[in-house]
Amino acid sequence: MRHRVFLLSPANCSGIRARRVVSEAARFELAEQLRTPAGAPLGDVFSFVSGLYFRGKLTYARRFSCPPDPTDQFVASGVLVITPNAGLRAADVAVTRKSIQAFAGEPIDLSNPRYRRPLEQGARTLGASIGPDCDVVLLGSIASGKYVEVLLPIFGDRLLFPPAFVGRGDMSRGGLMLRCAASGEELEYAPIAGAIRQGSRPPKLDPATRVPYDRQLSRGGSSDPPR
Repeated sequence: MRHRVFLLSPANCSGIRARRVVSEAARFELAEQLRTPAGAPLGDVFSFVSGLYFRGKLTYARRFSCPPDPTDQFVASGVLVITPNAGLRAADVAVTRKSIQAFAGEPIDLSNPRYRRPLEQGARTLGASIGPDCDVVLLGSIASGKYVEVLLPIFGDRLLFPPAFVGRGDMSRGGLMLRCAASGEELEYAPIAGAIRQGSRPPKLDPATRVPYDRQLSRGGSSDPPR
């Protein structure tokens, strides 16, 4: 099996759900965990903030990642998250309420050096860690340059993406990835360099293949407040 790591685009940390999870008044499990000194896993927090899309990316990446060196702390899980001001971070790294608030204050914009420089540094560190024979799959938008223009010069032809994403909205992508993770059928990948980044909308996913909602995500931890 070819070695492969995944880069996940970030959640919107300035939206309604982000404000809810960092609220001092919030009493659900994830929010309370986030307020402790130990914090909460980044992947779980972003799954709550983003909902189906990030949850799909995280579940899919955990299902199919194959890092070359599982003992390397930086890439042990093979699942790394792009952050607004801290470069690449493992999905299971702990973050605190202050971390999420700091994320919310940084625009993900190529002209913002506090976003771009840490991401460039993290990508170079990743490249050195995984060596030349490991694929890097971006699970995020390639239609704009906010991720691709930073990552492509560093990884070149081994920076891949799922062509099945083209034309799909975020919810459709999330649902597709949950279905693939549940079935064990991995998507096909293609190099981003020279790829068609925009296209017509594909057919809707079959509701009959919908994956039931899992409150515990792919690991422990509640992703939503009690209803």
